[in-house]
Amino acid sequence: MEDIRLTQYGRGGGCACKIPAGELEELLAGFDIDDVGGDDAAVVKLDHSTGLVATTDFFTPVVDSAYDWGRIAACNALSDVYAMGGSPLVALNLLAWPRDLLPMELAREVLRGGHDMAKEAGCALGGGHSIDDAEPKYGLAVNGLVDLDKVMTLDAGRPGMPLSLTKPLGVGVLNNRHKVTGEVFPHAIATMTALNRDASAAAVKAGIRCGTDVTGFGLLGHAHKLARASGVTAVIDSSAVPYLDGTREALREGYVSGGTRRNLEWVKPHTLFEGLAGDEQLLLADAQTSGGLLLAGEIPGAIVIGELRPAGDHSLVVR
Repeated sequence: MEDIRLTQYGRGGGCACKIPAGELEELLAGFDIDDVGGDDAAVVKLDHSTGLVATTDFFTPVVDSAYDWGRIAACNALSDVYAMGGSPLVALNLLAWPRDLLPMELAREVLRGGHDMAKEAGCALGGGHSIDDAEPKYGLAVNGLVDLDKVMTLDAGRPGMPLSLTKPLGVGVLNNRHKVTGEVFPHAIATMTALNRDASAAAVKAGIRCGTDVTGFGLLGHAHKLARASGVTAVIDSSAVPYLDGTREALREGYVSGGTRRNLEWVKPHTLFEGLAGDEQLLLADAQTSGGLLLAGEIPGAIVIGELRPAGDHSLVVR
């Protein structure tokens, strides 16, 4: 089984296989979606102080290791609860598996990875649903709880707030290089399996009420959505944005996913790039899998990459 390359069984990989943001917004236009201003998860009021956070996330293999893929997919799904300032309570597995192509022992490793990540998060994992499918896919449906007075949403940003990022960028191009060449990048796997739990708790403690996680739409895509919802302009200092080792080398060698290119095309009409080269623009739009939190505020360990300003002609200004 060690010779089986799971990434070769999916057209995309990780959050880069998302439906493009622009197409998704057109698809959902006109629906009456009752939420509290965030798109990371749904929040339903249970009583005067507590909300139920509900989310789901799944995707095709992002790495060849079945166990690591399970951990990454589970960590990514749990992140939506943390992005709202909540705590995951219970999750269910979502598994699609090509039974005639791949051994069921590999599926067991995927589930073991998800189990171990949910255990690390203190989230109960019970059963779920599986189907026989042409492509392998895995993720979780997660329910959690949040204090309604402390929930983090996209629309709570205000001018003067700093923008902080809790994980470096670059897993998109590194994962694409892995898919093409088979090279393994342990530091990319480490960041994708690092829970956003502690960063979320620190943000809530610091009184931050505006945030999101950076996943398939890239830093620019998620910053655009936050700025648009809050009615502000997000100014990003590109020189302050952290990247994983090897990111720029992978970019120079052409390991850029179609999802990243679609991200950039989507945000370009809403973004003022001040003297920024095309390659740097692509990196900022790099489709992340299980990325960090983007917060309107400061917490220990996070890097300030910009600030929110009064709304201008663009939702994003990148320098």
